[in-house]
Amino acid sequence: MAETCSRFGSCLFYSANALARTITRIADEEFAATGLPSQYCFLLMIVIEKPSVQPKELSEKLSLTPSTVTRFVDKMEEQGYIIRTTDGKFTYITPTQKAKKKLPIIQEAWSKLYARYTAVLGKDNADSLAQTAFRAHSLLHES
Repeated sequence: MAETCSRFGSCLFYSANALARTITRIADEEFAATGLPSQYCFLLMIVIEKPSVQPKELSEKLSLTPSTVTRFVDKMEEQGYIIRTTDGKFTYITPTQKAKKKLPIIQEAWSKLYARYTAVLGKDNADSLAQTAFRAHSLLHES
């Protein structure tokens, strides 16, 4: 294992994917208290923050493909967390009361996730890593 890590550790692709798998596992553990996958929770936070959001904006804010957002919206609508309405060619996503009631549990899970990884990485390192990763994502996404 150590040989593989040192061999690929300088490769951004390998390192980013290894980190993504680890942080996803931790996020899934912390968000389990919500009864929803972590990505669904982030979608709900956006919808609650901006009722009547359009799927394209959700796709952009979550860095997900439109088809993935549609799949998430379908599931969340089936579970009664959101309402999808259309006005002509525009679709809008609005939270239900069930979603709004879930928000404190989601925010608590998000706080616990942050506390968990900052306890290991240190607050400054965790914040710096998040900012660097987001900047890299933005630059590579735009290219």
